[in-house]
Amino acid sequence: MTRKFFGTDGVRGRVGEAPLTVDFAVNLASAAARVLAPEGGSVLIGKDTRLSGYMFEAALEAGFIASGLDVMLIGPLPTPGIAYMTRHFGCRFGVVISASHNDYHDNGIKFFDAEGGKLADELEERIEAELAKAPVTRSSNELGRASRVDKQRKHYQDFCISTLPKGMSLEGFKIVIDCAHGAAYKVAPRILTDLGAEIVPIGCSPNGRNINAGCGSTAPQLLQLTVPGVRAQAGIALDGDGDRLVMVDHLGRKVDGDQLLYVIAKARKEAGRLTGPVVGTLMTNYGLERALRALDIGFERAAVGDRYVLAKLRDTGGVLGGETSGHVLTLDLTTTGDAMIAALQVLAVMRETGRSLAELTAGLQLLPQHMVNVKVARRFDPASIPAVVAARAQAERQLGDRGRVVLRASGTEPLIRVMIESDDHREAETLANSIADVVRAVEG
Repeated sequence: MTRKFFGTDGVRGRVGEAPLTVDFAVNLASAAARVLAPEGGSVLIGKDTRLSGYMFEAALEAGFIASGLDVMLIGPLPTPGIAYMTRHFGCRFGVVISASHNDYHDNGIKFFDAEGGKLADELEERIEAELAKAPVTRSSNELGRASRVDKQRKHYQDFCISTLPKGMSLEGFKIVIDCAHGAAYKVAPRILTDLGAEIVPIGCSPNGRNINAGCGSTAPQLLQLTVPGVRAQAGIALDGDGDRLVMVDHLGRKVDGDQLLYVIAKARKEAGRLTGPVVGTLMTNYGLERALRALDIGFERAAVGDRYVLAKLRDTGGVLGGETSGHVLTLDLTTTGDAMIAALQVLAVMRETGRSLAELTAGLQLLPQHMVNVKVARRFDPASIPAVVAARAQAERQLGDRGRVVLRASGTEPLIRVMIESDDHREAETLANSIADVVRAVEG
């Protein structure tokens, strides 16, 4: 079945435009209740700080109660926190109202199963099939009840702290925390403060419209200025729903998801606590692959998207993976990518080794990348075009083990993405443009 509404991370779009309307949210709640909890039970609803979150929260609440489910409303909480609290409360499933790193005009609705994992494709397809039916309203004696459980957020804070070595504190650390005016604006600073760190908060004053606006993991420039300005040991930038992490070292330099994976993987390898291969994506920098190989750490690539990283980790028995954008998964600690838990693992390495973040990342040399996005009239598989295949093979012969070619169709736009990684940036640019010219000729 081709899914019409569910993408790689739930249903997402512009608020007020199909499908992100109140009517759709009520219908979606009713459909999800029939598929995920046909015999009743409870559901947890959490959200980020977008103004539209109140509207969708109310619509989903109505749909679930009308279907006979009890609703627990926890308010703003990071996506991974909702996954954890779904398990903690023993709910049949959990719901997140968020559009992650997008601006406030957008919103989304995604689900976790009872174990805090993302829904299987088959379940999402069944929910879509149920959307063709009218929402259910049970009789008065069969309706669910609603309760607010926002004071229970501390359970998630305590859980995050429990992922550190027992007794570890962050006393003596000054940390700048940027919450992107998003879902983590309450819990993230409290976690660091409870651990004894001195914090400098930015991006912690949401007004419903400023989520991800010039702040957070997608725009860490203010964080990069603030960390050296206040002489902090490190900076932490989260995205709007708290599952992406970018850090900043004491010199004000950005540390991306590939570098964070390197720091955590190396420390775990040295401690004998690394299981299975590290998993990245097609876009993970080749420099990370080479650095892990030098440490005798296996590395595998999945399709772009944290759900595909998760699937590959499960297939290979690995526990550590992620994306350059900052999704970092530590499956031995939690079920989904959690920015605060990942940040705590990095801070723990800093504490245990006495080394700065700059020193910990020094052993990883990222390769220069050059990306060309070729607009096409129709989406096609570049691997099916002999001329494109030949151009790629020629570039790969020239690069040898000094670099890598990535050639793929965008999953969301009519684009063919051509990326070259090479020790020589000029070579990367030349080869990328050469392959892009061949792709353009296909359209001609």
